[in-house]
Amino acid sequence: MLSPFMAKVIGLLPESFLVFAGKKITDRYIKNHATMHVKGFDRIKELDGPIIFICNHLSNSDGLILNKLLKEKFDPYFIAGVKLSDDPVTKIGTAMVKNIPVKPNTADKEAMTKMVKTLKNGENLLIFPEGTRSRTCEMIEGKRGILLLAKVKGAKVVPIGMHGTDKLLPICKDGDMGGEEWHDADVYVNFGEPVVLPKKDKEETKHEYDDRCMEILMKSIAKELPESYRGVYK
Repeated sequence: MLSPFMAKVIGLLPESFLVFAGKKITDRYIKNHATMHVKGFDRIKELDGPIIFICNHLSNSDGLILNKLLKEKFDPYFIAGVKLSDDPVTKIGTAMVKNIPVKPNTADKEAMTKMVKTLKNGENLLIFPEGTRSRTCEMIEGKRGILLLAKVKGAKVVPIGMHGTDKLLPICKDGDMGGEEWHDADVYVNFGEPVVLPKKDKEETKHEYDDRCMEILMKSIAKELPESYRGVYK
């Protein structure tokens, strides 16, 4: 893996060179280490925006692989924690994609406003609803912020189930991407059918309705994963 020292050196380059170098390096790692298995892309490639891609999160390689698959056709904004820019290695990854930084574990109204505006402008988003990488490889409970986005008029929600990246670029003990190593692995990326949220039942409270919608969204991801990865959404 690219060392933190080399990442700092590359990080001093002008942005255009940084993006170029980062793309070359990550493309090489993916080509050399990942055997890709992509399913269901044909069913969504003709969709028009705005689209919200939602995916489980296992590894720092997830965003790199999804950007490679989605860039040409959909070019989504990635929703990324602001702390990713603090690490010299993950900083390169965030520079390579369009992104909206989010402050973790807060009601980041500014970021949410940007996301809603992006969708209303007809552009696409990619978000990991769990909000962080799963350290057990099983899905964890999703964050409710996804509901506001899913209810934006005209937005389509496309679930993605990804596995194998937990073996391709495992989480290291200290959680720092710079300490992670790439390994040869089969990587599976399954695109599901667009999700249509139901209407609220008259007898439902808003809280009950939101719970039901969250369950539908998260289980649409789980459906595209082997059972061992589904966690709380089995």
